Amino acid sequence: MHRLSVRHTVAILLLTSCILVAVAGWFQPHLWWALLLLGPLLLLYGQQVRQREHTLLRNYPLLGTLRYLLESIRPDLRQYFFESDLDGKPFNRRQRSIVYQRAKDVRETVPFGMLADSQQIGYEWIAHALFPVTVRDQDLRVRIGGARCRQPYSASIFNISAMSYGALSQTAIAALNGGAQLGGFAHNTGEGGISPYHLAGGDLIWQIGTGYFSCRDEQGRFSEMLFQEQAAQDQVRMIEIKLSQGAKPGHGGILPAAKNTPEVAAIRRVMPYTTVESPPGHSAFHDAFSLLVFVEKLRELSGGKPVGLKLCLGNTAEFEDLCRQMQTTHLRPDFITIDGAEGGTGAAPLEFADSLGMPLYDALVFVHGQLLRYGLREDIRLLAAGKIITGVDIVKAVALGADACYSARGMMFALGCIQALKCDSGHCPVGIATQEKSLYQGLDVTDKRVRVANFHRNTIKATVELMAACGFRTLADISPDKVFRRVDAFRALSFHDIYRPTAAGAPAPLPHAQLS
Repeated sequence: MHRLSVRHTVAILLLTSCILVAVAGWFQPHLWWALLLLGPLLLLYGQQVRQREHTLLRNYPLLGTLRYLLESIRPDLRQYFFESDLDGKPFNRRQRSIVYQRAKDVRETVPFGMLADSQQIGYEWIAHALFPVTVRDQDLRVRIGGARCRQPYSASIFNISAMSYGALSQTAIAALNGGAQLGGFAHNTGEGGISPYHLAGGDLIWQIGTGYFSCRDEQGRFSEMLFQEQAAQDQVRMIEIKLSQGAKPGHGGILPAAKNTPEVAAIRRVMPYTTVESPPGHSAFHDAFSLLVFVEKLRELSGGKPVGLKLCLGNTAEFEDLCRQMQTTHLRPDFITIDGAEGGTGAAPLEFADSLGMPLYDALVFVHGQLLRYGLREDIRLLAAGKIITGVDIVKAVALGADACYSARGMMFALGCIQALKCDSGHCPVGIATQEKSLYQGLDVTDKRVRVANFHRNTIKATVELMAACGFRTLADISPDKVFRRVDAFRALSFHDIYRPTAAGAPAPLPHAQLS
């Protein structure tokens, strides 16, 4: 009864105020303007009292509406007014700013010293050398292709990670590929297939997911004929079989119906304006042996191009079994992409994003150690993905066994992403993660492709400078005993000491495979 009387009291006050203003308006016309405020409030009140979906709005129509309004703009208020430069998630303002600065090719120095607390647990640093050196390979490239590969690829150490057309707009994909062409690095297509916007001249890593988009028959199964047609394109330099994704391992990708336009559907070979869910697993193979047979088949169908796997590490025993099968059959991929659980996605169930999969560093160390243990490391390159945007991120990944790195969200920042966290809504305000023409037309491909290339070039430059300062003449010189992390108030340990044990109980060797 108390709440009911409050509602009635507010309604009576609003109605009385409107009547008084209307009457007074006959004598003082300027008072009519008050109805522009009181009238909508009265209508809003009546609407909220009648609805039955939200109890809060029904009991407190005006205050409840204000509460929901403030909640809706809370992320924006926090990001722009209340966060410090180091608080934002998943990337803080300092991280985003360095990408923007490098993409725009403007001043990227910082004044007055570090903002991070060097005494905080988790703080990491790299030991520099007393006498800096000259880095031999200024481009930082790695050869990918094992003994069975007839068309090896010389890849940059820093490339565009998997992002599909459909999840991203046509202008975003075209700008990314154009940037890859300008900068001489590779662009992963994502599992959504090869679109016309991927064909702007940049090198492609064609990702094959569980939906077999661009190479599926009418039943959704893998089609050798369609695969061979696509893989024959000169721009396709490597093939990547996606087993799992870091942000949602064991969960198929989802393309909302609103993003599945007729063009996207034609590229993926699905029905338009339907929600497309990739199966959690592949139908073309079912175990480690059949997976390796499939790898060999794709290598032959593609004319000997490098074929690799992408996975987020989960059950380590399964990966050990895969290594044993590679050792026994002599069938093996040319590369393995390790996607950390901290990797990004347009949309993922909370349980999968927060609680499934192994973080990048732990996974890298384990996979690197197992490949060495089974004598496979020389033939297989390791690519790392998971929040890699700076030269320090690259050096740390290489120290733990990576040969090259991917960046997805870093490249999105270079395109102009503002971390609005609306990727799954289809209403990305900067035209990147959307299929709304009114939004993606605002993304200028000519300008953004240059920014993507700038970000890559300046990040490679920063990595070279960092290597020189630390005494690393080549990528093979980077070792985990030069990278440190504070583990408590009194101790800091090197990555070598932190990540020394492997799941098999044996120490992981320090140097990673020699690059060529």
